[in-house]
Amino acid sequence: MDLGKDNDQLNPSKWTEVLHREIPELSGIADLHVDKLFFEDSSDINHLHWKKIITHIDETYQFFDGFVILHGTDTMAYTASALSFALTNLGKPVIFTGSQVPLNNLRSDARRNLVNAVELATYPLSEVAICFNDQLFRGNRATKMSIGDFDAFASPNFPALAEVGLDIEFTITPQSPHGEFETSSEFSDRLFLLKLFPNLDPALLQPFTTSGLKAIIIEAFGSGNFPIRGNCNLLPFIEKCRETGINVVITSQAPFDSIDLSLYESGQTALRLGAVSAGDMTVEAAITKTMHLLGKDVAGDQFKAQFEKNIAGERTN
Repeated sequence: MDLGKDNDQLNPSKWTEVLHREIPELSGIADLHVDKLFFEDSSDINHLHWKKIITHIDETYQFFDGFVILHGTDTMAYTASALSFALTNLGKPVIFTGSQVPLNNLRSDARRNLVNAVELATYPLSEVAICFNDQLFRGNRATKMSIGDFDAFASPNFPALAEVGLDIEFTITPQSPHGEFETSSEFSDRLFLLKLFPNLDPALLQPFTTSGLKAIIIEAFGSGNFPIRGNCNLLPFIEKCRETGINVVITSQAPFDSIDLSLYESGQTALRLGAVSAGDMTVEAAITKTMHLLGKDVAGDQFKAQFEKNIAGERTN
């Protein structure tokens, strides 16, 4: 959430004062405690920042009923997805929110989003979620869809968890923990996202096969299609990746619905070569789940089995 650059250097106690002064209704919702972990433009946030958030939640988990994380919108879906995999058997709400317009602007959406997020964090909600524009989305199902609209996020293949109006209406039964709360904050950066386009020359991709990568996520066309004819044939590249131990994950450039590699020849061949389907996962979830599994040194057949498994509500199939 952009609270304005003038507030960047405030200590946590001053932040609490600012929030109560600017949004006094918060004091009627919950007893707030503010911790400042870092101030970064969200485009600069990476797995080192994720680790700070995860560690802080782990260390303070017993002291709070819920957590609200203020985060820039550009990479909010990535961070929310990453935390959904890192916080196992979460038994409390972890709600991300932010704003399209800074709090100190007249027409800011920050106030409404934060009030909603804090209230939702008082509910018995075992989810990492994103609260934005009167909707609550499962974090690993959400993606940013708009740069300029207040309705910035959507959940293409999964319903919103809740709608906020005169009352808060839950539309999906939240997840429940099935064991003791645990955290895993290691993420690997040994992966690459390859977005396909017509006439992509596979020769340009050959250095990837000897680069030390552990996974390549191919953002293919439609239901997982890619060129398999002529000079643009990608099958030799995929085969080479698998021969050198690089995991190949195939997702789609279309945000809605699920890919199905069994439908067409390209996908069928990719499956035989050992490629893995991302199903109906968002690209953000596919990337962070891959980083999470690689960070735990999951490899080979175990990687395929774990990636295709629904770990944190991130995929339907």
